[in-house]
Amino acid sequence: MNFPIPAELAGIFDSSPALGRSFLVGGCVRDTLLGREVTDYDVECFGVSYEDLVRDLQRHGRVDLVGRSFGVAKLNTRAGNSYDFAVPRRDSKTGIGHRGFDVEFDAGISPEEAAARRDFTINAMFYDPRERRLLDFFGGRDDLSARILRHTGPAFVEDPLRVLRGMQFAGRFELTADPATLDLCRSIRHTHDELPFERVRDEWLKWASASVRPSLGLVFLEKTGWMENYPALVALRDTEQDPVWHPEGDVLAHTCHCLDALVELPVWQGSDRETRIVLTLAVLTHDIGKPAVTRREARNGRECVISPGHDEAGVALTEEFLRRMGAPNVYLRRVPPLVRCHMAHLQEPSQRAVRRLANRLQPATIDELCAVMQADHNGRPPLPKETPPAVIAIRAVAGELELQSRAPKPLLQGRNLKAAGLKPGPRFGKLLKAAFEAQLEGEFTDLAGAQRWLRGQLSDG
Repeated sequence: MNFPIPAELAGIFDSSPALGRSFLVGGCVRDTLLGREVTDYDVECFGVSYEDLVRDLQRHGRVDLVGRSFGVAKLNTRAGNSYDFAVPRRDSKTGIGHRGFDVEFDAGISPEEAAARRDFTINAMFYDPRERRLLDFFGGRDDLSARILRHTGPAFVEDPLRVLRGMQFAGRFELTADPATLDLCRSIRHTHDELPFERVRDEWLKWASASVRPSLGLVFLEKTGWMENYPALVALRDTEQDPVWHPEGDVLAHTCHCLDALVELPVWQGSDRETRIVLTLAVLTHDIGKPAVTRREARNGRECVISPGHDEAGVALTEEFLRRMGAPNVYLRRVPPLVRCHMAHLQEPSQRAVRRLANRLQPATIDELCAVMQADHNGRPPLPKETPPAVIAIRAVAGELELQSRAPKPLLQGRNLKAAGLKPGPRFGKLLKAAFEAQLEGEFTDLAGAQRWLRGQLSDG
């Protein structure tokens, strides 16, 4: 097996006596087999105590004891790189939650015993940098080739966080879970609330930022019963849609198709990590208000399924879901406006409408909204994937107004009122608010027009 080890790390292996029985482990091995770029290297070291390992590593740079209680030391080299080194340990479940373990370091553990405590077979492979060979005790390489997500052993159930890790692995690597793994996950679905918010959040954000088929993460959640921990998502299942506009099925099926359509868009692929998460979470929740408002109604001679006001109804549910998954405040600010406005393509895209839309969206943007609307449109197979004309029109008007990635800024400022002879006071705020409303309505488009508007207001008293 040709494993591309950085020359610096290879030199550390060669010159460190404490690393005589050390192996590259976990994600770096998995990603190498997948042909992906490796950015993080984890090393597990056998036959050495934690203290001796740290002393040896200090010859190569600064060592941070970031995971001392779990036997992990981070080496920050003089060249500016960092690598995680760990000694093997035995874990005994002593209490509830992710931290309810009694950890005991054991330099005598074999690599196979250490691999057995890892979560999934695809993460339990070791690479020996001296003999340049793969140590695969549980068939992880075959599972990776077959795109199967399989637990390593019965100790899997001791850490419920592994279920959410399974969710994001399924989406990131296009994996389907082994039935026995699904059974184990179902057996611990009641343990979700034992997990710290920050650990739940981290797994959701990995799913949202790096999935190539995010729908598979939701399928995993549903089949394991863990979706029941997110009632707003469960409600999407079996909420019907009109078959003319949504031949793909219920709202959950539509949401899955929309998520997969989103990650195919160049705008999602070219965005920074935070924006990818914003767009993914917005598409995940864009129809979260439908279960509350969906009904049947006779229209044009047939019985239709309609969901009036589901965009506005979804805002509070989106905020509730984001808090449930432990989302940071930046997503609580940026995601709900996209949910609220995702039906904007039904409006006439006049300059007035687009100005007001850009203002209503902030801190989200029209570019982001157009990505959500296009994913929404493309998530309706077998209907064709295309950019809706209304989205094209909104983009064009926003481009004319230079509002694709920002909200309108008030042209009239307090300093302009002072220059007109007004003194600061209650009237200031009222005038500035009225001026911005007039600006959004298109009564003026530059500072000269704003000043003429102000003179008119003052002359009218």
